[in-house]
Amino acid sequence: MSFRKILFWAHLVAGVIAGLAIAIMCFTGTILAFEKELIAWAERDARVISLTDAGTPRLSVEELQRKLREARPEARPQTIVLQNDPTAAVAFSAGRTSTFYVNPLSGDVRQPASIAMATFMQTMVSWHRYLGLGGEVSRARGKLITGVCNLAFCVLALTGLYLWTPRTWSWRALRPAVWFTQNQTSKARDWNWHNVVGFWCAPVLIVLTLTAMPISFRWAGAMLYTLTGTEMPASGPQSSGAPGAPVTFPTPAPGIRAVSIDSLLATVQQQASDWQTITIRLPGGPARAADATTPPQPTIFTVRETSSWPRTATTTFSLDPFAGTVLKREGYQDLPAARQARAWTRFLHTGEALGWIGQLVAGIASAGGLVLTWTGLALAWRRFFGGRTPKRPASITASGKRATQAVGTQ
Repeated sequence: MSFRKILFWAHLVAGVIAGLAIAIMCFTGTILAFEKELIAWAERDARVISLTDAGTPRLSVEELQRKLREARPEARPQTIVLQNDPTAAVAFSAGRTSTFYVNPLSGDVRQPASIAMATFMQTMVSWHRYLGLGGEVSRARGKLITGVCNLAFCVLALTGLYLWTPRTWSWRALRPAVWFTQNQTSKARDWNWHNVVGFWCAPVLIVLTLTAMPISFRWAGAMLYTLTGTEMPASGPQSSGAPGAPVTFPTPAPGIRAVSIDSLLATVQQQASDWQTITIRLPGGPARAADATTPPQPTIFTVRETSSWPRTATTTFSLDPFAGTVLKREGYQDLPAARQARAWTRFLHTGEALGWIGQLVAGIASAGGLVLTWTGLALAWRRFFGGRTPKRPASITASGKRATQAVGTQ
C-alpha cells in the first residue's frame, strides 16, 4: 500500500471518528466569531446613551458609584469599564452575568431589557469548549474531548492539503480542486465542494486549531516556554492576562486614607493618552484606612490603547492607592516571550488579534469546516454503505453502443 493510500485512510477514519465534535466546534465557532459585537448590539439599549445636551459635564467615577449604590444597593461590582466614547455608558460588572450600565451624564442606572443574546452566546461557548457538559468533572471530560478532536482536525487539514495536491499539474486537473464546478451527481458535487472548501480554508483552519492547543492542553502551553527559551513559572504555564509578580509598596502612616479613584484614573489617563478602554479592578470593599488589619493592595488599571499591537494587547498599571503613584507598568513588550506568544495564540484563535477582518476570516473558515465535515462524512458513507453500481453485461453494452451509433447516423 502506497504512502498516499495510507494517508488517505488515516484521513478518512480520523474524520469519521471526530466528525461530530468537529462539526459542533465549527458551528459554534462561526457564531462566536463576533460574540462581543453581537452582545453589544443586542444590549445597546443600556450600553449607549443619548447626547441630548453635549455641554452637560460628566460625573466622576465616585459619583457614579454612589448613584449605583443608591439605585441598586444589592450590587457588588468587581470592575469598572470606561470607554473613550462619549456615547458609551460606564459598565459596573459583578461577574459575567450581572452588569449595570450607568449614564455618565445623568447617573441613571440601567440593565439590558433582554439578555437573550448573552445567554445564547454563553451556551455556544459551553458547547464549543465542553460539548455542553455541566459540572466540574463533566466539563473536564468535555474539554479533553474537544481538545483531542481539535488536534485531529489539525491533522485532517494538514493531510487534506497533501491529498488535495494533484498528481499532474495542469489547469484541467487543478480546476475542480480549486473552484466549484457543475456536477451531475451528488457524489461528484460533495467531492468538488470538499476539495475546493478545503483548499481555501485549510490554511486558516490549521492556524485556528494550532492556536487552540495551549487553551486545551497544559503541555501545549508548556511547549511555548520551551520553544521561546522562557523559564517556566512555578505555578505552570500562564496566559498573557495572568497577573505577574505581586506588587508591594510601603505601608502608609496610620490615619492616611486612600486617594480618590478619580485621581488615580487621571494619572493613568496621562500616561496612556490614546486609551480606548480602561478597566478598573475594585478592591474587596470600600476604601479603608491605612491602619486596617488587612494589608493594603494596589489598585489595578488595565488599559487598551488605540495604537496597541497586537490589537488585543493591554497595559496594566498598578498604583499606590494612598500616594497615587504608579508602582508598576507592564505592557505587552514587558511580558516574557512565552506570554507574548500566548497573547497571539489566544486571540489568533478568535481572529481578534487582526481586528474585524481577522474575525471575519476565522468565522468564514469555521463555516467552511462545517462544510468539510458534512461532505467528508457523506463521501465516507457512500464509500462504506453506498454499494456499487452493478456492471452491465457486455452484450447489452455493445448493443447500446450500436443503437447510439445508429441514432447518430440518421
